[in-house]
Amino acid sequence: MTDAARAPEPGQIKDGLPARERGLAMLAIALALMMAVLDGAIVNVALPAMARELGVSPRAAVFVVSGFQIAVTVCLLPFAALGDILGYRRVYLAGLALFTAASLACALSPTLDWLIVSRILQGIGGAGIMSVNIALVRFIYPNNLIGRGVSNTALVVALSSAAGPTAAAAILTVAGWPWLFLVNVPIGIVAFAAAIRTLPATPRSGARFDGLSAILNALTFGLLIIGIDGLGHPEGRPTAIAEIAAALVLGAVFVRHQLTLAAPLLPVDLLRIPVFALSMATSIVSFCAQMMAYVALPFYLHEAMRLSEAQTGLLMTAWPIAIAVVAPISGRLADRYAPGLLGGIGLSLMAMGLAAMAALPPTPVAIIGPLTLCGIGFGLFQPPNNKAILTSAPRSRSGGAGGMQATARLVGQSLGSAVVAVIFGFGERSGDAAGPSGAVPLVLWCAAGLSTAGAIASALRLRRRSDA
Repeated sequence: MTDAARAPEPGQIKDGLPARERGLAMLAIALALMMAVLDGAIVNVALPAMARELGVSPRAAVFVVSGFQIAVTVCLLPFAALGDILGYRRVYLAGLALFTAASLACALSPTLDWLIVSRILQGIGGAGIMSVNIALVRFIYPNNLIGRGVSNTALVVALSSAAGPTAAAAILTVAGWPWLFLVNVPIGIVAFAAAIRTLPATPRSGARFDGLSAILNALTFGLLIIGIDGLGHPEGRPTAIAEIAAALVLGAVFVRHQLTLAAPLLPVDLLRIPVFALSMATSIVSFCAQMMAYVALPFYLHEAMRLSEAQTGLLMTAWPIAIAVVAPISGRLADRYAPGLLGGIGLSLMAMGLAAMAALPPTPVAIIGPLTLCGIGFGLFQPPNNKAILTSAPRSRSGGAGGMQATARLVGQSLGSAVVAVIFGFGERSGDAAGPSGAVPLVLWCAAGLSTAGAIASALRLRRRSDA
């Protein structure tokens, strides 16, 4: 067993890994994270082909996406808790192994039911990766470089998001949809080999895993995500509202139960830390605003500007590419300046970009600048905010902090999609002749308002001494 794999003794935690091991460990994390993010982006493109070849309706094929998303969401916090109990390295390796094996099962699926089950397993594996990757960064990098480590993960996410549709189109041009999953297998094997050799072992809390908390977590977040998604379908809206109401009731029971535990699965004790709570709120509203723009803008570009799908995709990449350029710079700044300051500036820039897109005439020349400004703003905000979430929690609770950060992202994205669906639905009910594109400016103004609220919440952290 290598030194990196040995469990550290109490009081013997090293301040990060040596430079060479640090690079290999981050390579393992980057490869696994890239697979998980790409898989969420590329499968949407292939849904029509999957439905056609498997002989099912497009609506049924959507479960291939929603099954993955729900599995990831309901497993994030339990796996983060397991990371605190068993060590983040173990949870990460198990998640990576399951994700790789499930990818092979997806590629070999002969029926839709088989594919959905395989995607759920893939989502469970993805949750193992996403729940503890930020926590591992805290042990891979020394304290004075944590901002740089967090920015590297943000860079991987941004590049993977930007490359998703293009990668899917390239694969589908030369091969069938199963190859979207098969490409994960060799990448997963390489990532696992690098991870098992270099990822550091971390302290184990020795606490007991609470099964009741896991069940309440699954019911709360599962019903919440299903209900939020259902708001976009007018015929199913009453059921969706009932599901959200049930989620809120169960959520109240869940929180009350967590308050009785010394090591809660939902880290409500961390939410008592002002910087942590403000950073979580900022994360939710920022990802909600970003997803609102991501969902609505393609309709605007395609219908109002008469751009083709390829042109729309190319123009949209200005946002994630700007994130990819700015995130490494932001990570270095986060090691020197307060996250509240950087986050406030970043979300203010994003709000200005969204407002400009809502106000300017619908032409590609007019919109490219605001798109880029949004990406710059989000890239400036995300690494410092993630660092604030991670470092405001005790080192022994890094898993819970990382799980909350990932959950905030998914909840914010789900809320953003639901808000767009509701606004589009009201436009259809009012008989808007312009179709969904006519409601896009309203969506963008709402997103700009959320970004402004996030900037204010971020700036409030400047008053907290622990943010310094």
